[in-house]
Amino acid sequence: MRVVGGQFKKLKLNMVDSKKTRPTTDKVKESLFNILMPYLTNGEVLDLYAGSGALGIEAVSRGYSHAYLVDLAKPAIETIQKNVDATHSPESFSIIKSTAAQAIERLKKDYVKLDLVLLDPPYAKQQIIKDIAALLENNLLSDDSIIVAETDEHGFNSVNQNYDKEHFEVVTTRNFSISYITVFRRIK
Repeated sequence: MRVVGGQFKKLKLNMVDSKKTRPTTDKVKESLFNILMPYLTNGEVLDLYAGSGALGIEAVSRGYSHAYLVDLAKPAIETIQKNVDATHSPESFSIIKSTAAQAIERLKKDYVKLDLVLLDPPYAKQQIIKDIAALLENNLLSDDSIIVAETDEHGFNSVNQNYDKEHFEVVTTRNFSISYITVFRRIK
């Protein structure tokens, strides 16, 4: 696994040594960030189920100023730390060991405004609609924020049928074998 583009391009990343973590493949990552190109800013990123931190690191590599990398599992946090160290830009990252709900509460207390949110929870524990609602309710999303949800087929159908149509629009959806991507944009 590696960084696909930007300032850290070709940087080899460590993977979490666990069967519970499902890394986003380089092919999916490259396709995802090609989709996101028109929306890339220098803003804040939240990788809420970071695993190895690869998606958040990719976002910073491509121009975002800072990424919050959140995971609860100790092996994931250790891997994220190694990967952040490899970038030689630790000031561009905050590593948070907590649940998604705890991280959202912490970011609220810090008055963070997120421009890109990456949601790639374990397929069996998907609560993407709840996470998006919590981010909105806690006023953590910038006016034009982008949210990326990576799911399996069941999660894809659930997310696309149940998202908050009053506050979000679907920019695009993609299928990569067993991975499904939905990109949302906040609307005012």
